Amino acid sequence: MTDIHKRSLLKAMGAGALLAGLPIAGLAQKPAGSGKLPKTAAKPLFIDGLSFLPDDLADLRASKLNAYLCDISAIEEVVQEDGTVNYKRTYKACMKSIREATARVAANPDVLLQGLSGSDITLARDTGRTALFFQIQGADCVEERLSQVDEFYRQGLRVLQLTHHYGNSFAGGALDYDERGGLNLPLSPKGFALVDKLNDSGILIDLSHSSEQTALDTLKASRMPVVQSHGAVRAIVNHARCSPDSVIRAIADSGGVFGVFMMSFWLTNDPVPTTAHYLAQLKHVANVGGIDAVAIANDYPLRGQENLLKLNNDNAEGVKEYLDWWHSLRAKKVLGFDHEPVHVVIPELNHIERMSRIYDALKAAGFSASDTDKIVGGNWQRVLQQVLV
Repeated sequence: MTDIHKRSLLKAMGAGALLAGLPIAGLAQKPAGSGKLPKTAAKPLFIDGLSFLPDDLADLRASKLNAYLCDISAIEEVVQEDGTVNYKRTYKACMKSIREATARVAANPDVLLQGLSGSDITLARDTGRTALFFQIQGADCVEERLSQVDEFYRQGLRVLQLTHHYGNSFAGGALDYDERGGLNLPLSPKGFALVDKLNDSGILIDLSHSSEQTALDTLKASRMPVVQSHGAVRAIVNHARCSPDSVIRAIADSGGVFGVFMMSFWLTNDPVPTTAHYLAQLKHVANVGGIDAVAIANDYPLRGQENLLKLNNDNAEGVKEYLDWWHSLRAKKVLGFDHEPVHVVIPELNHIERMSRIYDALKAAGFSASDTDKIVGGNWQRVLQQVLV
């Protein structure tokens, strides 16, 4: 049986177990010559799909994260023709920011390790540090010439998102629109060249914020696993920023992972968001792509969404900061913005210890120890070890 067929069979088995409302069990393969499954480590790896360098480095140990994808983007505001504002991660701004981040990591070797290969996750864990894998949210930073990919790689970039919200010369964005409403733009010829360049360079491709067609085009073109570092499920919340099952399934088939993030207005349309809603997102990804495709993401600072923390997680008050932007996209007829958001965070997960809380919630919901370990870090570790060599 080929590896692809084996992976498809295991996914089908895992999906059937979840759809039946049962914990996934027995998916781990027995090593040759052994009648026992490998023992699960007493302390699981915690790896997050997206956060930022904290002002207070004590947050690293408080979060209990062994590693995470660290967005080091710097932005320039660009006013579009219709008056709305987009944020471009330009070459100049991002080169400055990645150099500053590298210097900060080097100045704090007791707590930080710049992740350059997947093996650095184990090194960070063994030495009591947190490995940071630098990521930029948008390929605008290399729009001038593809050789700039090499420049960023030498500075430590290991994950590149194709676009952020709106499209660029490489890719279509999730929130692109024209006078008739939302668009679903494909990967451009220049984008196909970028995919090849990233594969050759050993930089992980991130589909977060991409359009559905760009995502599917990228997944067909890539020779390496592709991820969505942070996102949500369109089958649960019918929104342009959420991914349809076709994308989730294709990410899984590439050997990649789908990180479910903490922005609650894209996790549930129910008026009160809870950890159960978050688990429902994880279960859906497992149903569609298999347990090996499920991962955790944040998309807020390590402590959580800071304005909501100041408001003691008062969602009714905190959501107000998003409404002007939301209404501007509603006027453009972009999918999902017709539904008025009423919350921003899941209060119990808007916390520095969210990973431990998710881990406990997964175990309480009936997930096996092995599957829980995969979701909170093992799946991220596998992909990073495969791509970042």
